[in-house]
Amino acid sequence: MQARRIGPFTVSPIGLGCMNLCHAYGTPPTEQDAERLLLAALDMGVTHFDTAALYGFGASESLVGRVLGPHRQRFTLASKCGMTHEAGDGTVAPGRVIDGSPESIRATCEGSLRRLKTDVIDLYYLHRWDKRVPIEDSVGALADLVRAGKVRTIGLSEVSAATLRRAHAVHPITALQTEYSLWTRNPELAVLQACRDLGVAFVAFSPLGRGYLADALPSWDDVQALPDKDIRRAMPRFGAEHFAGNLPLLAQYRALAAEAGCTPAQLALAWVLAQGDDIVPIPGTRSVAHLKDDLAAWDLQLPADVLQRAGELINTATVSGHRYAKQGRREVDTEDVAA
Repeated sequence: MQARRIGPFTVSPIGLGCMNLCHAYGTPPTEQDAERLLLAALDMGVTHFDTAALYGFGASESLVGRVLGPHRQRFTLASKCGMTHEAGDGTVAPGRVIDGSPESIRATCEGSLRRLKTDVIDLYYLHRWDKRVPIEDSVGALADLVRAGKVRTIGLSEVSAATLRRAHAVHPITALQTEYSLWTRNPELAVLQACRDLGVAFVAFSPLGRGYLADALPSWDDVQALPDKDIRRAMPRFGAEHFAGNLPLLAQYRALAAEAGCTPAQLALAWVLAQGDDIVPIPGTRSVAHLKDDLAAWDLQLPADVLQRAGELINTATVSGHRYAKQGRREVDTEDVAA
């Protein structure tokens, strides 16, 4: 499959999300295994790496900077601001903070540049829109970073079509990133079309349904075995009420992938890729073997009827549960698909 475009950058059809190398999903890999995975991705042709100040509270950026810094000219580097970690002071508990103020954006960028060991970030996203701050102000601060030569292009994450249009009127938005997969279709309500109207690339995170579409959790016992800090434990679709309804879909989906001669993960990625040449999925993984399996999807040519059947099997109407719990839903600005 041919390379894709994110604004001025030519990138591999599938990028690498770097969150779960140190954050959010179970026990992180060892430092050596994480380094091995990043270098393997580069050697296998990945040219788009996506991280954030939030991931591991700076650990992901530090890892990417240390390992990939010597190869900086070989890939497009994306990171994010606007959602960071607050250490706490004895009266305030530590935790993540959404802060889209210009002051926070500038400070976060300086920290990201140091950790990433670079003088410029190719694509810098506002990780979440801080609804206390007009989007125009946050984007204005990002635009200042572009003018200062610290950022080449800017993006937004988890925003609605209306917010995208407001932001784009202040400064051109290069990419919009949000969750998109067979089982999460929110972008189809309005954002995908808005991106196309404005010439904005769409970056799809969690294209494997947080492991569900990769057949990584084939039973309720597997879900129950997730570590306490795994973020999926708080997501409705992985709760007892909804997972029981989603499990039968997985069996049928697994059979469809076998019929097509590919793995479940490859079918999921092939479906996302087929939704438009302007879409770049960024699956994450801690396994070189899984990485190799994922990247094989970019050369996979599946019959249109297989992709159609996959979409008819797993979609908004058939999946049980919302993608986020109430807190997560309050934090995003995306158009909502009712569960």
